[in-house]
Amino acid sequence: MHLDLSELSQLAPIFRELFKGYHVSRRDPELYAQLSNFQDQYRTLFKALGFELVCDTRGFYYFVPDLAAAAVNKTAQRLALFTFILVEHLADQGRDPIAVLDGGSLGRDELPSLLEKYRDLFIQAEVQTVEELEEKIMRRMTQLGFASEENGVYRFLPPMHRFLDVCLSVQQDRDLAASLHSVLPLPAPVLIDEDSDEKLLHTDDPLDLAEFADESEEDALARAIAEEQELDA
Repeated sequence: MHLDLSELSQLAPIFRELFKGYHVSRRDPELYAQLSNFQDQYRTLFKALGFELVCDTRGFYYFVPDLAAAAVNKTAQRLALFTFILVEHLADQGRDPIAVLDGGSLGRDELPSLLEKYRDLFIQAEVQTVEELEEKIMRRMTQLGFASEENGVYRFLPPMHRFLDVCLSVQQDRDLAASLHSVLPLPAPVLIDEDSDEKLLHTDDPLDLAEFADESEEDALARAIAEEQELDA
């Protein structure tokens, strides 16, 4: 493909924003229109430079992140964790998580109770105070184009679907596993060898969740996130 760089009038600002991890959406009308009008040209150029431009059909563009960049990984992990927490929190309140995360809003005044409720999970993300929650998560969400903030209200933008999709996928997998486990016949237990000090029974059921029987909801959520990150590694 022949590239006419004179057509790519927003090349510098587009590359600068995408390179730092920002998600260009309709909230950025000039940059978004330029990418939409010359999508193939930008994709070809960025590919030649070693970057993969992704266009999500829900209306936003981003670079596939460099998984070797530790700082980016840490931020992504925090934002993913926050999304999981928020989905569960909203569901507990009887609010539709998808409706909130797909163009809805969250007030800054809700952050203290959210932090207290899921303190153990936030500690894993090195977030222990409301100030750290705002600095390390909410501020980064606005900087990267996942949300906007005005007068103490955070409004979620289309790029939030990147984290929402992962969250819903994990939840669907867990629901399916629970459903299968409830309808499948229990496999026959196998006795431990008589010479063994262990006197427990075990099965070969791949969905046997006995080891997680005493696991709290928060621990289960943290484990699910860790497993998802291992799969993506």
